[in-house]
Amino acid sequence: MRQIVTPGYLPFDPDPGKPQIVLPEGACDSHCHVFGPADRFPYAPTSSYVPVDAPAELLFRLHDHLGFDRCVIVQASCHGADNSALVDALRKAGDKARGVAVVDPAIGVDELKMLHEAGVRGVRFNFVKRLKALQPLKDRLQIIEKIAPLGWHVVVYCEPDSIDDVRLLIETVETPVVIDHMGRVPVEKGVDGPEYQTLEQLLTSSDRLWIKVSCPERLTRQGPPYLDADAVSKRLIEVLPDRVLYGTDWPHPNMVSHMPDDGLLVDRIARICPDETLRRNMLVDNPTRLYWT
Repeated sequence: MRQIVTPGYLPFDPDPGKPQIVLPEGACDSHCHVFGPADRFPYAPTSSYVPVDAPAELLFRLHDHLGFDRCVIVQASCHGADNSALVDALRKAGDKARGVAVVDPAIGVDELKMLHEAGVRGVRFNFVKRLKALQPLKDRLQIIEKIAPLGWHVVVYCEPDSIDDVRLLIETVETPVVIDHMGRVPVEKGVDGPEYQTLEQLLTSSDRLWIKVSCPERLTRQGPPYLDADAVSKRLIEVLPDRVLYGTDWPHPNMVSHMPDDGLLVDRIARICPDETLRRNMLVDNPTRLYWT
């Protein structure tokens, strides 16, 4: 079956540079995806986009090239609540990978058990309106009630205009919550911008909140090497040293301005986190505590 991708979206870089930085043993890419292949794992008809196929084998090959020993594979909206591609990738990776799924409120105990055995340790809630994946709060709470006995956590994808909805969820549940992609704050405003200040106040209000320092390529106004995103990234690593994670977001779905070089993204770690202790926290210790214990 021929795959027809969404016009205007760029394919991932097939030949990224080799990073100059050497990552610590056990380093984890805590936010990446697998897409398709569509002839085995069709994309959801409700998805707002159809990506380029990015199967597990290519992801694992990329991680070997970049120097990551482990990864957390996050279900994206293009596959909806069908986690088949995610489960397939987790089973191929064994203990080197963990997963974050997207599930419906009606999910049963047997399916949750299967996901847990495959390596899933969290569910993702999408608060970004343009991606057409919004759920009522009652549905999210029903899901959280079902995953709580498994010790899973919640990952939220949000933007500044949905931070109040995220706050309401956080105040309602006792589950750990991980915020994707630096909350998509406007990095060009720096750490003094009101959007960043609101995010930091939320993050420091509870020790259940985590943040991913990821996706400068989506937030930049300057383009590579994403210097305008550095101040926010550095500040988050300093503010939440024991609850910060790093992710590549490969294969970078929905990119239209440019496609990042993943080698450059990894080398950026040395710039935003020059302290080796903080770097080990972000790449090794923190993901181990959240996903492997």
